[in-house]
Amino acid sequence: MPRYKLVIEYDGTPFCGWQRQTAQPSVQGAIETAVTRFSGETAGLTCAGRTDTGVHATHQVAHLDLAKAWRTDVVRDAVNAHLRPHPVSILSAEIVAPAFNARHSAFRRHYRYRILARRSPAALTRGQVWQVPWPLDVGLMQAAARPLLGCHDFTAFRAAECQAKSPIRTLEQLDVALQPMGHFEEIVVAASARSFLHHQVRGLVGTLVLAGSGKITADDVADILASRDRSRCGPLAPSCGLTLVGVDYPGAVESYGDSPRVAESK
Repeated sequence: MPRYKLVIEYDGTPFCGWQRQTAQPSVQGAIETAVTRFSGETAGLTCAGRTDTGVHATHQVAHLDLAKAWRTDVVRDAVNAHLRPHPVSILSAEIVAPAFNARHSAFRRHYRYRILARRSPAALTRGQVWQVPWPLDVGLMQAAARPLLGCHDFTAFRAAECQAKSPIRTLEQLDVALQPMGHFEEIVVAASARSFLHHQVRGLVGTLVLAGSGKITADDVADILASRDRSRCGPLAPSCGLTLVGVDYPGAVESYGDSPRVAESK
């Protein structure tokens, strides 16, 4: 039974999230339905990271098993044909070893969060950014990000309903940068880790926006982290600004961010 690895892009706006729901549209449900319509098989998808309601992806990874050995371009194109008009696209399909698991084989996930700091409403990027109608100091946000890097107890930044067994996570990257976008600039927060807690990135971004607004300092952020108190965290950033942009696997060539690279073995 061949195992297929899919790289998936989607706009999360109309979905309740990745995970299949009984009465609500989900990304997983849309793809599984498309697979059944093309192949006649009922196949369950396992993904690298289950995104929340409204969260997007440019490089989600999932795997599924099919009884028939279809050509990979047929899998890609046929599933895409049956996905219309959903804002979901299979970017690639490849046959992988039976031991490959989209979730458990991954050793790093990469997210980007986009912030538009201006009063005029977003016309072209509506639903893709968090619009903050006041100036943000990127230097203050960068300083506030530094205490969060490394291995910590991130209880202060996890959702109350988070089901992870441990709040300990190692944040490998938390960069804040201005990105020119035509006649304006976006602020982009890049976060990378082996895994994240539920709502962790959105909690981190909400706290960084408080710092960029001059309401808290980098020392305050370090105190919030050490407190392990969720009530002290900044506001939860809206889901619309968050995108899963990459997943690393041993030896896999990944293409996201600034340039393609080969992931190191783990």
